[in-house]
Amino acid sequence: MEEKKQNWVDSFLVYRDIRMVRILLLGAISGFPWVLIASSLSLWLKEEGLSRSTIGWAGLIFGVYAFNYLWAPIIDRIQIPFLTKKLGHRRGWIVLMQIIILLSLIVWSVINPTQNLALLITVGLVIAIASATQDITVDALRIEQINVNEGKSMAAGAAMAVVGWWTGYKLGGVIALFTAEYFENIGIADYWQATFLVLGVVIILMNIGLMFVHEPIETDREAKQRETDQMIKGKLGSNNIITNFVAYITGTIGGPIISFFKKNGFNIAIGILGFVFLFKIGEAFLGRMSIVFYKEIGFSKGQIAIYSKTLGWITTVVFTLLGGIFAMRSGTVKTMFVAGGFMAITNLLFAALAWTGKSEWLFAVAVIADDISAAFATVAFVAFISLLVDRTYTATQYALLASIGTAGRTTLASSSGALVDWLNGDWGTFFILTTIMVIPSLICLWIIKDKLKVGAK
Repeated sequence: MEEKKQNWVDSFLVYRDIRMVRILLLGAISGFPWVLIASSLSLWLKEEGLSRSTIGWAGLIFGVYAFNYLWAPIIDRIQIPFLTKKLGHRRGWIVLMQIIILLSLIVWSVINPTQNLALLITVGLVIAIASATQDITVDALRIEQINVNEGKSMAAGAAMAVVGWWTGYKLGGVIALFTAEYFENIGIADYWQATFLVLGVVIILMNIGLMFVHEPIETDREAKQRETDQMIKGKLGSNNIITNFVAYITGTIGGPIISFFKKNGFNIAIGILGFVFLFKIGEAFLGRMSIVFYKEIGFSKGQIAIYSKTLGWITTVVFTLLGGIFAMRSGTVKTMFVAGGFMAITNLLFAALAWTGKSEWLFAVAVIADDISAAFATVAFVAFISLLVDRTYTATQYALLASIGTAGRTTLASSSGALVDWLNGDWGTFFILTTIMVIPSLICLWIIKDKLKVGAK
């Protein structure tokens, strides 16, 4: 059904819904672990004297985000003893993952990175797995906050989820950087280890906030899962332990994939997957090495916190909300073209910063411009893949598409440090290359844009 077009003021009023506050918190819970295994871990390793290549390759732990769709169906089915009964299916899974992350931070707080690098990275991998697992549940719980027929609220929810993610990531980064700098200044030798204990307190506070996010009690998810299993068993022609297992695997993993290709057609589906994989690679190469670049060019942890985290968070919040409205009014595809072009341009600003040397005003401009383009790109991307999913397999298909998008950003971008080393520390050329990386995804999108079966182009 076609809805009456709203003006900008009416569109913003959608954000007043109390459910948007809950979605904001869910986004923050999802974004905060990236503080631990991205900026905090990278800077910790840098200040311990480890090489850029080592820091870059350590980022391979992010690769688990690319494969979390493989266990998404399990999370839809398996209930956590005690937690599910007390908190609900979705919240039970989230709390379990938060406990694992909290315990991992406690382990990190007693590790010496140079003596126990393998253990440190292993614990980082555990955090990444727990974070990637909770993301599946957070996305499902976020979608389930909104009714199927509330299109504008769903789009607003996507924007609020992005704002929440960046709030958890940016403000969490501010807490981490200022705490580490404070502990360092007062003479604590293992200041990063002490910082991780403080970040553990943030995890506890997030779990308290989670108790205010309502989980729908009535759901026909389990009934529909059983229906799918029964249908597959009927086609197999027998009922035994082997056919039951085959039905389970086919229904939970094969069904969503078959549905996606059937809905879009093989060629368009491949084009969509190519675009999703490539879209944020340039941004990821820049993001993985950005904090190392800031440190090498001469900025302190406090300056990085102010410009990259605090100002970046404000910019991201404002322009994600504006991006959500822009996407609702102009269409997600158009928004992604705008965001892609802007991503390429902002990467050139970092190249200029590398060539001119330390400049606070250029640093501020580059970081703010990068946050604006990232905000538009992320909210459009979330809305885009939300429109593509078949509601029969919402959680699994969303996890699949999000994982493919993450795969491009994590697996390939892990070589970012090695690329800088190969360029002999030529940051300017590095940022030029990240600009060029944006182009292939936009070519994919241009080829398929007129054939996409989504509600808002």
